[in-house]
Amino acid sequence: MTEQITVNTMRRAMVAGVAAAALARPTAAVAQEPFRSKTFVLVHGASQGGWCWRRVSDRLERRGHKVFTPTLTGLGERSHLMSRDVDLDMHITDVVNVIKWESLQGIVLVGHSYGGWVVSGVAEQMLPAISSIVFLDAFVPENGQKGLDLNSERSRAEIARALKNGDISRPAPPATTWNVNEKDRAWVDAKQTAQPIGVSLKPIKLTGARDRVAKKTYIRAMNFENPNFDRFYAKTKADRSWRTYEVACGHDVMIDMPDRLTEILLEVA
Repeated sequence: MTEQITVNTMRRAMVAGVAAAALARPTAAVAQEPFRSKTFVLVHGASQGGWCWRRVSDRLERRGHKVFTPTLTGLGERSHLMSRDVDLDMHITDVVNVIKWESLQGIVLVGHSYGGWVVSGVAEQMLPAISSIVFLDAFVPENGQKGLDLNSERSRAEIARALKNGDISRPAPPATTWNVNEKDRAWVDAKQTAQPIGVSLKPIKLTGARDRVAKKTYIRAMNFENPNFDRFYAKTKADRSWRTYEVACGHDVMIDMPDRLTEILLEVA
């Protein structure tokens, strides 16, 4: 009799366990959100190229995301296309055309440094395709401003010298200018190319499309001194429609802190 009671008790426990597991399955399925691949378009800054994003793009792609790192005309591997015709509008078109021809939608558009000018212009033409816009230690220009209005004293002096000499570009500064970490400085110096001066001479035309992007983020590299970026950071931090971050490194965040930058980009995507 005791044996029969024990068997029945065991059977009831097994049935209860199976039933509990069956009930738990839908809850677990709901808790596990399906993976959603994101599309990132990463725009570099002055004197650099798509090469500077390699560490970040590798990390994003390993996680299953799609990444585009267009090099702007006249720079990096496209430095052979440097000419007097290279201006801000051309650089904006470089990125707009990638979005158009690749039929990209729901993109996370990132602009580093000078790239802030470019992505601001891209938003004017491709707003429906942009779900998130990120300014990485970057310029956030207003309508009618031109590069010369916000350039550093060093940059303005170089542009003035180039104009006086009839040059179409100014030399790339050393990596120490961006406070790049020591072990990567030689690599960055070897990769950087001259910056076309035409991109700083023409006013940008903005109607506020950038501000209508659903998700907006500003990331400030705290180990790089720049009054303009301090001002942009303070302004966006005071605006509840923006998310802001601080990172403890030099200006080239994608080179100095690729892991942290990848985390932030996924958070704001």
